[in-house]
Amino acid sequence: MLERARLGVLGWPVAHSRSPAIHNAALRTVGLSNWRYQLLPVPPELFDETVRALPAAGFRGANVTIPYKRAALGVATSASASARAIGAANTLMFDFEPGSIDADNTDAPALIGALPWPAAGRTALVLGAGGSARAAVWALLDAGAAEVWVWNRTSARARELCGELGGTPVTDAPTAELLVHCTSGGLDISEPMFKQLPLDADDVSRYDCVVDLVYTDTETPLMRAARERGIPAVDGLELLVAQGALSFERFTGMTAPVDTMHAAARTR
Repeated sequence: MLERARLGVLGWPVAHSRSPAIHNAALRTVGLSNWRYQLLPVPPELFDETVRALPAAGFRGANVTIPYKRAALGVATSASASARAIGAANTLMFDFEPGSIDADNTDAPALIGALPWPAAGRTALVLGAGGSARAAVWALLDAGAAEVWVWNRTSARARELCGELGGTPVTDAPTAELLVHCTSGGLDISEPMFKQLPLDADDVSRYDCVVDLVYTDTETPLMRAARERGIPAVDGLELLVAQGALSFERFTGMTAPVDTMHAAARTR
């Protein structure tokens, strides 16, 4: 075990991320008092250069968020089978050989583990076509979902995703057992969330479970609509902790203190 190491989260923007609070609380709990997890805001033109420089700066690993999950796989020197299949990574490890960057994707298993029932045989609608949506589509199909529909504001991107991973592109919002929201809608307060989606609050009742990858200081409109209608809902903070716990275990080799991470995620 390394006596001292740095970790972080790469994104643009990334100031809103709660990952530092979650991971630093976890590091203290397991006794890694000389490890630190920090924000790594990196503009697109500097992403590859920055990632390659992190090991020399003492970094053991880094998480990756919007908009770099596909770029993270491209800069890696090796990758897990799931990350390669998804075409996106949210976890980078800087290991033993100089210049080595190993990519993994913990978004996929975190989603499957957070569902209230097995995905096998279920139908799902995934909103979005970015790195998180790719992980969701791949995870659901890998878990045996009967049908996965994919909607994106730019329909060509939905078609591209389905051509690579499977699933069926759609231009509206078909009824399904599971709704998974993977767009950035909800982060942009200048445009109401449902104005950015192919459904409104009342349409949420057509789904048996709603998953929203977005998290904000207050409940997102999608989460509120689900809970007001008594529909099981999994919010972005729960998923953030779930994928973060898996990343933490890869970074440290130690069992993640999930209760501590949950508490830190919901404290501002």
